[in-house]
Amino acid sequence: MKERVVVKIGSQVLTRKDGTLDVTQMSALVDQIAELNKSGVEIILVSSGAVASGKSEVKAKAKLDTVSARQLYSSVGQVKLINRYSDLFRQHGIVCGQILATKEDFSTRRHYLNQRNCMSVMLDNKVMPIVNENDAISVNGLMFTDNDELSGLVATMMGCNKLIILSNINGIYTGNPSDPASELIREIDTKNGKNNIEDCIQTSKSSTGRGGMTTKYNIARKVAEEGIEVIIANGRTSHILVDLIGKKDVPSTRFVASPKAANSLKKWIAHSEGFAKGEIHVNQGASEALLGEKAVSLLPIGITKIIGNFEADDIVRIIDHLGKQIGIGRTAYNSEKANEIIGKSNKKAVIHYDYLYIEK
Repeated sequence: MKERVVVKIGSQVLTRKDGTLDVTQMSALVDQIAELNKSGVEIILVSSGAVASGKSEVKAKAKLDTVSARQLYSSVGQVKLINRYSDLFRQHGIVCGQILATKEDFSTRRHYLNQRNCMSVMLDNKVMPIVNENDAISVNGLMFTDNDELSGLVATMMGCNKLIILSNINGIYTGNPSDPASELIREIDTKNGKNNIEDCIQTSKSSTGRGGMTTKYNIARKVAEEGIEVIIANGRTSHILVDLIGKKDVPSTRFVASPKAANSLKKWIAHSEGFAKGEIHVNQGASEALLGEKAVSLLPIGITKIIGNFEADDIVRIIDHLGKQIGIGRTAYNSEKANEIIGKSNKKAVIHYDYLYIEK
């Protein structure tokens, strides 16, 4: 099987200080992707930059609110961005295709499989997918955190070997990256737990992107737990993609892939928290069983409370006895039926372990 890699390019990598698109940088990254493509590596590109592209093309008549500005600039900028990519890749004899996604496109198993089929057909016909969130129609509450979240979902959905997230710094540091005393964390093994790494991460965001390093860490950890290696690196480092794929020792943070790869259904569930329709609260015994090493289903006897109105096959959050979310899953019952069997034994599982993702 070919090596299949998702490359996510952040807006801060593709833009200049004035917020406009950096075409020289974009061209350099395309050259690297083309080189990898010709060596047999399948690339799925998740690229930001539409809003930045649009800002240089159109001037708003009046001051716009955040959502309206994003819609205006992205609707114009996405055309410019994809045309630029198309021209650059064409110089290397590579055909690319555009996929604009919203969270709704992944909200059901059927939508998820439809997206996967679309990208599979493109790759089978040697068309490189270029994916971006459809900012022109995405609204608050139905938006991805940013393209980091989208890239993680695409990597797991497409069974990729690797996810490379290109940012404007080398990776995750033990403190503020601008502090000379801070050190780059070169490797993170999710089997060792979180290791208080969140305490090291700066919470600031770039001026052009919606996410930050905390988002990147959370997405990378989840994707690595699903059996995919994740690397966070500096997109402005020369030959960064070629060197990373070539396993050269370049400054970056690598998340070790779990040896136990999740099946495609669990991968979808793992990234479906944003579609949750309700909550199932469990007692301490059920919580300990779910968090244990053995795969177990959630039985009615361990449930203490149902919150929300949901139907059978909807996604729900699982909350432990301390009020902490420990997982998500697809329920076998609607909320009314689930309420009727709370605490009862000898009843079918409310969430079977095949449809359960536990956050360990």
